[in-house]
Amino acid sequence: MIQVEIIRDASKAYVGFSIKGHAGYAEHGQDIICAAVSVLAQNTVNSIEQFTDDTFSGEIDEKTGSLAVSFPHGVGKDSRLLLDSMVLGLTSIAEEYGKKYIKIRFREV
Repeated sequence: MIQVEIIRDASKAYVGFSIKGHAGYAEHGQDIICAAVSVLAQNTVNSIEQFTDDTFSGEIDEKTGSLAVSFPHGVGKDSRLLLDSMVLGLTSIAEEYGKKYIKIRFREV
């Protein structure tokens, strides 16, 4: 199962997110859920880096399939839109394929 954690502060501003695990929907290389989640996460990180002035730190472990991103200085309007879009995509995947394959948790810090 893929576990997603979206971390926000009390004002609902993004602080970070993490994604770990494998969906187990299909064999390695054939798992469309893993592929979709990977594309959403990677594109979000790449877009924030390319199109905004926001800074972040990130850790990727390709072996375990985990990604952790934090925004030590908060996020601006453009990054918020990109992160909202990622969350929408991830939520849509969870609704379409079920919580057996992907679980999304929101945590307030």
